[in-house]
Amino acid sequence: MEWVWITALGVGMATVLGAVLGFAIGELPHRFNDLILGFAAGVMLCAAVLGLIVPAVEQGGRFGGIIAVAGVGLGALTLSLLDRFTPHLHKLVGVDEENHADSSLNKVVLFVIAVGLHNLPEGVAAGVSFGTGELADALTVAGGIALQNIPEGMVIIAPLLMVGVSRRRTFLIAVSTGVVEVVGTLLGYFAVSVVTGILPIALAFAGGAMLYVVSDEMIPETHSHGYERGATWALLAGFALMLLVDAYLG
Repeated sequence: MEWVWITALGVGMATVLGAVLGFAIGELPHRFNDLILGFAAGVMLCAAVLGLIVPAVEQGGRFGGIIAVAGVGLGALTLSLLDRFTPHLHKLVGVDEENHADSSLNKVVLFVIAVGLHNLPEGVAAGVSFGTGELADALTVAGGIALQNIPEGMVIIAPLLMVGVSRRRTFLIAVSTGVVEVVGTLLGYFAVSVVTGILPIALAFAGGAMLYVVSDEMIPETHSHGYERGATWALLAGFALMLLVDAYLG
């Protein structure tokens, strides 16, 4: 349980760290942001597959493959439904300064809500991963999510400040999106602890949610500013790093 709390706080604090960097550095050049996000995407891809989906197959016994496919589909479908009610993150990173202030503020509010709603299933993924009993798998998943949360936390800051939200309130909003991940981690852990039979489908569901985030949010963002080649190599580097971690430290 101690590691669950450490993980929950870790993934949440990664968003806070990103917010602090956002205040200190300001808006990152697209080239560097795309490289960081591409690397995080590679880490999350590897974590989703090795830390969640493969264990789901193994835990599912005879029907492990079918359960895993169903779970991945359900996880992706859930995130897709969320996207119907909240805008895509990569379309809301910038705020048009020529728009009316109220319009810009509404856009940023939607952006923050979208971040929060996407953080919940990511937190659940981190918590569910402890159900396998393999600490290395859980830390791999949590590490991938935490890495992705740092640039995400940085991205929140500039739009809020641009529409006149105070620095203090901006920071509190960023912290709140991190708290969502903490809550999600604890919910995921307790769910698979209380109802152990749902572990295979829960693992696959969390893996599908992570894959959806990478494909629908992270990769399009890294390929939208003309630096897709560097972002692609960064993704491969992130995937390779987590593969080595899993192979030699797992």
